[in-house]
Formats: sequence, structure tokens, C-alpha cells
Amino acid sequence: MEKPALTVNFYRSDAGVEPVRDWLKGLSTIDRKSIGEDIKTVQYGWPLGMPLVRKMGPALWEVRIDLQGRIARILFTIEGGTMVLLHGFIKKSQRTPAADLKTAMNRMK
Repeated sequence: MEKPALTVNFYRSDAGVEPVRDWLKGLSTIDRKSIGEDIKTVQYGWPLGMPLVRKMGPALWEVRIDLQGRIARILFTIEGGTMVLLHGFIKKSQRTPAADLKTAMNRMK
């Protein structure tokens, strides 16, 4: 089997909380599977561009995931060959909410 271009880790706060993992646990099995497949596509195919991956800022990208009737986003950064999943959310508008971007950027620091 081919070797992945990136390893994947969840961002972990100083308190040991993994917000993306917790967010995923709240989703349906079908949604989690769909998100997992798209993350795996990025993991094995990096670097990728649109329509799956979009650059959001310096060292910040989003995985664009189509779920049944809605859209999910996972914001991530790359740190020495590791894809760090910073923030996940269900998108409700055309633009990525500033609060979601800010959350990811704060976790990136």
C-alpha cells in the first residue's frame, strides 16, 4: 500500500481536549465516514487544491466536505509532515464565519 504524504493528528488543547474529535463524535456515522474519506484523500494526495482543499491563509487550509444536504469544513495546518485538524464545523452560509477562522488561527498558534 502506498505511504501517506501526511500523518493526521487532532489539535489538543493544554487541558487535553480534542475539539475536532469531540465535534465528529456528535455527527452521524454516515457524516463521520464521509469526512474521514475526504481527510484520507488529503492525507494520501497532498498537496491538493480545489474543489477539495482551499487555502484560507498563511499555513491554513480547509477540507471542503459535502454531506447529505449540507456542507462541512475542517480547518487544518501542516506541521512537519503532519496534518493537524484544528477546527470543524457545519457551514451555514457562503462565507466561512470569521469566528470559525479565528478559532482555527488561535489553535494554530
